[in-house]
Amino acid sequence: MLRHVVLFTWNPDTSPEVRLATLEALRRLPEEVGGMTSFAVGPDAGLVDGNADTALVADFPDVQAFRAYAEDPRHLAVIAEHVRPHLASRSAVQYEV
Repeated sequence: MLRHVVLFTWNPDTSPEVRLATLEALRRLPEEVGGMTSFAVGPDAGLVDGNADTALVADFPDVQAFRAYAEDPRHLAVIAEHVRPHLASRSAVQYEV
């Protein structure tokens, strides 16, 4: 199994409404794109200064399923429309579980 972890930090001027709309778009990925065996996305709990704003964790049965998801036009559209315009920084890692 492959785990995909992404940390997003939004631009400081990104409104709460835009952040919520982005979370909602990301949360639709399992039904719109699929391929993952588990999926979670949510805002930082605000317990430690300096954390990223949002985390996404998705598990895939294999590398092929991850690549299909990563290259899916619906996934790419969410990134282009909801993520990239408001992104200050992004960090990601994929690892075997």
